[in-house]
Amino acid sequence: MDINPYVVLGSAVVGLLVGLTGAGGGALMTPMLILLFNVKPSAAISSDLVAAVVMRPVGSLVHMRKGTVNYRLVGWMCAGSVPMAFLGAYLLHLVGGGEAQQQNVEIALGAALLAGTAAMLLRSWLDQRSGQARTQSVADVRVKPAATIAIGAVGGLVVGMTSVGSGSLMIVLLLFTYPALAAGRLVGTDLTQAVPLTAAAALGALLFGHVQFGLTTAVVIGSVPAVLVGSFLSSRAPDKYIRPVITFVIFASGLKYAGMGTTALGWTLCLVLLAGGGYWLARNKPWRGGWAKDKDAVPARDSGQSRSAELARRSGLAH
Repeated sequence: MDINPYVVLGSAVVGLLVGLTGAGGGALMTPMLILLFNVKPSAAISSDLVAAVVMRPVGSLVHMRKGTVNYRLVGWMCAGSVPMAFLGAYLLHLVGGGEAQQQNVEIALGAALLAGTAAMLLRSWLDQRSGQARTQSVADVRVKPAATIAIGAVGGLVVGMTSVGSGSLMIVLLLFTYPALAAGRLVGTDLTQAVPLTAAAALGALLFGHVQFGLTTAVVIGSVPAVLVGSFLSSRAPDKYIRPVITFVIFASGLKYAGMGTTALGWTLCLVLLAGGGYWLARNKPWRGGWAKDKDAVPARDSGQSRSAELARRSGLAH
């Protein structure tokens, strides 16, 4: 069983981002393994799922201790997600054999990554618009069993086939189903339901034989300590900078898997960066703030010099 030190290092970077932001685990780890280390898609997905069984409980245990988990909501979601995760792993086994089937898996993974990108953008937009309307405590939620089971089923199938979506896709569906809840109040419940969901998908991967144990071990060695470090360092300040980077990487990976050529992908990403930069400039108008500060600073400096000159003049007159 060979352990690649570069996989360990890459997994540590992804684990740190997961610990800092609570998102991006499957959507970053699987593309990294495929694009950087030439791992077959089915093996990368399966190995990532098994490693996530060790990594994901770290965040959920913190929220359990804080009492921010709705266990009824978790239970209904797991009723849909756990069996569908087995089904997703079995479908991956059916389509993941030959080269043509691997391409089908890559296309499915690309679709899931693009859906995850849209989900993260939608989540950010909903958070900005939530304001005072989303004030309900997660403990006071009146659970909707049928809708919650359906959310779990959709998420379980996607996670079983691609290892992507247990966080970003599920939480957006929950926000639509429970509009009185803010996204931040759902994080603990979302992380906790992801533990049995990922475990079911990982068990399916183990049963159907896609797991590379050397690869899984390297991912665990790198990611678990980094998740712990990221969790201790996490705060609200860096999230607004790190999450857009994760979203951009997920978007780029999704386009690549969906079949976009390298040149077209490069131009598309350049246009996205330019559009994002233009939006940020139009919204924040940094030149106004900087100009105002500079304009205010000059008179202040001049007035200070004038006061010094006036004091010196008066002191001279006194003598």
